[in-house]
Amino acid sequence: MHGEYKVPGGKLVVVDLDVEDGVLRRVRVAGDFFLEPDEAILAIDRALEGAPADTDAAGLAVRIDAALPPGTQMYGLTTEGIGVAVRRALAHATDWTDYDWQLIHEPPQSPALHMALDEVLTAEVAAGRRPPTLRVWEWGSPAVVIGSFQSLRNEVDPEAAERHGIEVVRRISGGGAMFIEPGNTITYSLSVPDALVQGLSFTDSYAYLDDWVLGALGDMGVKAWYQPLNDIATDAGKIAGAAQKRMVAGDGAVLHHVTMAYDIDADKMTEVLRIGREKLSDKGTKSAKKRVDPLRRQTGLPREAVIERMIASFRSRYGLSEGTVTEEELTRAKELAETKFATPEWTARVP
Repeated sequence: MHGEYKVPGGKLVVVDLDVEDGVLRRVRVAGDFFLEPDEAILAIDRALEGAPADTDAAGLAVRIDAALPPGTQMYGLTTEGIGVAVRRALAHATDWTDYDWQLIHEPPQSPALHMALDEVLTAEVAAGRRPPTLRVWEWGSPAVVIGSFQSLRNEVDPEAAERHGIEVVRRISGGGAMFIEPGNTITYSLSVPDALVQGLSFTDSYAYLDDWVLGALGDMGVKAWYQPLNDIATDAGKIAGAAQKRMVAGDGAVLHHVTMAYDIDADKMTEVLRIGREKLSDKGTKSAKKRVDPLRRQTGLPREAVIERMIASFRSRYGLSEGTVTEEELTRAKELAETKFATPEWTARVP
């Protein structure tokens, strides 16, 4: 069995192993990480040898920690990361480069249609009728997108939203509210087979699916990192938030979508969103306006250039062919937008 895992912000860990009588055998750990002293790699292999095959990543990390020589130094590597690579080997997880990725970047769509396209395209990936897809959104109008389980009245000031011509829609994933203005926002979705995140915990899957965009931002001079559970942050503040939805039909698929602040009208945002003091306090700030630091200021690039560089970075890592939403997918999405995402029943399903 073979498993690979790139430690977030670190290096690639590769594990090859067998399982006999329910325990790990012939374990070999490798990768492009740095490790001192040399004998530490043998200690890692020995620590994993004979471990029960159902041991989780944290339990495997404990075994490794106990076996490492005194003074061991790891660079780009963590014992938890090794445990995740083992779990991915055992789960027969796939890698990014195992797939032919498709890009969808089409003209602006309504907020409700974007919600529907996420559901339809990810269901198509789960059914095996669509390849793994990176979809870059273009917004047709301003919106507030609330999480699947958020209370509408607690999150949005309806009078302010109406005054500013902002549509409120509810997505299928959890997480918090997103304030959207077409020229100030960069949003993308990944619709991926479940096999890509096999062996990863829910938390680890966020970091794993966000890693490519951290590299893209780094190429633009923005030092960013994943901040559990679902934020992308820099020294200047949060720049993006992610959310996920797992599809269980077919072979399964994961929807992972991210909204990034290119620029922001902070005064308007705080008028429309009811941002509570408790949410702000856990971010260590006193003002909602200080929680988000837009990419425009950090990159100095036009929005279109940021998107182009993100796409180019993904393509250079994993390959990416141009694609489109099919007529059948668009028809289904339009119907779903009308019957679900644009209805008061769905939007206010948690009043």
